[in-house]
Amino acid sequence: MPTADSQRKKRIDPRAIPKGGHGSALRQSRSDSRIRAFYELTKPGIAGFVMITTGVSYWVGSRGTAELVPVLHTLLGTVLATAGALALNQYLEREVDSRMVRTRRRPVPSGRLRPWEALAFGLILIGGGCLYLFLTVGWLPAALTLFSAIAYNFIYTPLKSRSYAATLAGAIPGAMPALIGWSAATGTVTLGGLVLFGIAFLWQLPHVLALAWLLREDYARAGFLLTPPADPEGKVIARQMGLYTGLLVPLSLVPTLIQLTGWIYFAGALFLGCVLFFWTVKAGTTMDRGPIRKVFLGSLAYQPLLLGFMLIDTVPLG
Repeated sequence: MPTADSQRKKRIDPRAIPKGGHGSALRQSRSDSRIRAFYELTKPGIAGFVMITTGVSYWVGSRGTAELVPVLHTLLGTVLATAGALALNQYLEREVDSRMVRTRRRPVPSGRLRPWEALAFGLILIGGGCLYLFLTVGWLPAALTLFSAIAYNFIYTPLKSRSYAATLAGAIPGAMPALIGWSAATGTVTLGGLVLFGIAFLWQLPHVLALAWLLREDYARAGFLLTPPADPEGKVIARQMGLYTGLLVPLSLVPTLIQLTGWIYFAGALFLGCVLFFWTVKAGTTMDRGPIRKVFLGSLAYQPLLLGFMLIDTVPLG
């Protein structure tokens, strides 16, 4: 029969646990969690979409003759700076994020990262991305990228709690990837780049307004004025979504009219625009969640599909 002394001998001495045991696993888990938190700060879905828009704009600006290395330089610099701008935004909005159901689990309000870590991470990525663009593809793409980060964080972000005009202000940095890609390919900003910028600008407005209407209670909790305070039935938003989508349809056809793209793109853009316009007008008659959600999801699909048509039907130089 085992004695009390033999039982004590069988007990595990914590000092005998190898360094690769539970303590090491716990430290590894915490390290992985912090890496995931920094990754979340960059909002990879948005950053990836920005990279796609930049790449397609570069391709169109080069008339389908882009070389791989400069494209990769442009994409890398843009995505780094974009990720930094998104991280900096989460630092600036950490207080309001903690009040919103949709954002309270983000890395800073949830306590997974400290505010200064998000601030430093964002500034390093913005500076690194812009410097990389300057050294590899030129000063103009770097300057436009820096302007986009500043406009997003220091014009759009403070306006969100002060004026409904924030919706228009926010669409400017959102459309800047079109100019960044174009300028990296051409070294300048010309009519074609401005048209691509205009398409990206107008596309965002019904998309953002639909989201703002769907999340109006959560936004109100944070003090954001992304929907007009005196528009409880959504009539103003309905008119504006219809207006912006109606303007988007003819503008999206201009790339073919100025010989940047071919007729496959023209037909695709016309079809996509008419469908989105129909859904937007129909949703505006009721402003119910179902139809508005359809506009939001439809506009989410519209831009990558349009870029796809643009990518496959860019007119090469003769």
